[in-house]
Amino acid sequence: MAFLRAIQRKKRHERLRKKLVGTTERPRLSVYRSNLNLSAQIVDDYEGKTLLSGSTLESAFRSKEKTGANLEAAKRFGHFLAEKLQKKGVKKIVFDRGGYAYHGRIKAFADSLREKGIEF
Repeated sequence: MAFLRAIQRKKRHERLRKKLVGTTERPRLSVYRSNLNLSAQIVDDYEGKTLLSGSTLESAFRSKEKTGANLEAAKRFGHFLAEKLQKKGVKKIVFDRGGYAYHGRIKAFADSLREKGIEF
């Protein structure tokens, strides 16, 4: 059953990716959610390069949180990644939710990015 769900998520993600393109001015923020963690990459699709990446497994984030598997951790990860983005000079992004429904940890992550001034 879990295998079927993974296939369906991949199909949704492929449909989304047909429409979403990250540019140099507005790179794409790609999110991956596992049972225990969140990870995100900032990608410039024209150059084919990952500009920045972050995960709830990073030691800078882990020192404050035990797990990345709840709403509070998703909010803190959004703030953590927003600070990294602002240091890099990125203010506008294209949000790629990765085929996941826009609720729960994904929504909390996105809302915390917006709170810190990242536009999408």
